[in-house]
Amino acid sequence: MPINIYQLIADITAVSTEVVTHDVTTLQGFSERQLKAIAQQAAYVAKGIAAGEISEETRGFFLTGLEDMALNYAKTLHGLNSIVIEKVWNGVVSVIWKAISSATGLVFPTHFSG
Repeated sequence: MPINIYQLIADITAVSTEVVTHDVTTLQGFSERQLKAIAQQAAYVAKGIAAGEISEETRGFFLTGLEDMALNYAKTLHGLNSIVIEKVWNGVVSVIWKAISSATGLVFPTHFSG
């Protein structure tokens, strides 16, 4: 049985959309929590500087802490996005293997570990 290219495209699109939709919701929740914490910390630092509670000598410490929070946020998002990409890749490969298996009668593994 030959591969129906249009069905294969639809199946690949469906698996990709399913993974991305699920994981984007997770990423959004993480992102909102982290950004709220960074914004609150920035507000505390600004308030402390304005009130004189954070001196010029300690200002760098607090600002570096905010930079570190932002960097950790970005690195975590990068890592999470890498996981999403791998899940999409695995899903797409599984769909392709299934289509080839159906077309040839050969059995391919459903989990691809490149």
